[in-house]
Amino acid sequence: MEKGRLEAFSDGVIAIIITIMVLEIKMPGAHHDTLQSLIPLYPVFICYVISFIYVGIYWNNHHHLMQAVTSVNGTVLWANLHLLFWLSIVPLVTEWMGENSFTKWPTVFYGISLIMCAVAYAILVIILKKHEGPDSLFTQAIGNDRKGKLSIIIYAIAILLAWVNPCISFSLYFVVACIWFIPDRRIERRISDKKE
Repeated sequence: MEKGRLEAFSDGVIAIIITIMVLEIKMPGAHHDTLQSLIPLYPVFICYVISFIYVGIYWNNHHHLMQAVTSVNGTVLWANLHLLFWLSIVPLVTEWMGENSFTKWPTVFYGISLIMCAVAYAILVIILKKHEGPDSLFTQAIGNDRKGKLSIIIYAIAILLAWVNPCISFSLYFVVACIWFIPDRRIERRISDKKE
């Protein structure tokens, strides 16, 4: 099957996810036109920013994955939907954590959503490797995906640390975002090497 529809659908869903997140930010109402009226929104805004970065990272890395993929099949489509499902949970937990100023349970569930996104992404990569074959450009470019495995470990530690201090957990979520903020160049390098 052609991969174009999968890419277009994924782009659309991710765009909707980002739109939903920004619509969940409730600005102060009438007669609240001072800078002080924005202070209670800082946890909501911080959660929005980190979640926007996360969704952007997934969109960016998904785009890179699809550059090296030649085709898709039904299993790939379902694995991609699985990833999109977990990404669609991000606005819900983002709002919950922001509205409750990083308390324990919202921070735990935010971490669970992040770890499930990472697991879903890893599953998609495994299925794409199997679909493309061991000698494919895709499989060679991905390698053993150390960053992905490290991310899952950090998420798990962050979830456990939410019982100690949710701010530590949020800081670890931010660390993982920083690790992934610069796009993974493995696929780009392989594609450019092949063209030369």
